[in-house]
Amino acid sequence: MNLLYDPGYHPDDLVVQVSELLVATADASDELLDQSISEVLRLLRDRMKMDVVFVSEFTRGQRVMRYVETSPGDPAVAVGDADLLEVSWCQRVVDGRLPEFIPDARQLPASAELLKKLPFPIGTHISTPIVLRDGEVYGTLCTFSMAPKDNPDPNHLKVLRYTAKLAAEKIEGRREQDRQRTQPADLSLVPLDKKPPSF
Repeated sequence: MNLLYDPGYHPDDLVVQVSELLVATADASDELLDQSISEVLRLLRDRMKMDVVFVSEFTRGQRVMRYVETSPGDPAVAVGDADLLEVSWCQRVVDGRLPEFIPDARQLPASAELLKKLPFPIGTHISTPIVLRDGEVYGTLCTFSMAPKDNPDPNHLKVLRYTAKLAAEKIEGRREQDRQRTQPADLSLVPLDKKPPSF
């Protein structure tokens, strides 16, 4: 059975698929890791029936879109898009000014006011922080629909939280690989009494 297109899926099925895609790339190359994250976002968007799913990074006072999956032909956001972190919905979720699960952004006063400043509509909005082991907030994993969903599923937040935890592990693994690549070779001198005799 292809769970990706099974309309009667259970959230646990989705968690299993997310795990299989991300855990399988534990030691993968950057290219394979990027591909697996993109596949996970596509899976989340299809199964949750949302219009946009993305991973953002908080860096230098900005929110930058690192991975984006949208409906075909939907230009709402794209990889590389950036805006001021302080005014982003993502930062507001992280600091508690917005809840992680918003069934209808028009009905919540805090988000209804923000909608007036956007070039596109947001209906249902679900977002959760991506937190690294040391407590650093890397960014967020977020999904939204252009119109409110009839029956938004609160379990989708649990799936996003689980996916964000796995994504954090991948990000930390990539950072460690980058550190190892950039570390200079050990050129420390061997003490004279330890050097092999010369002939």
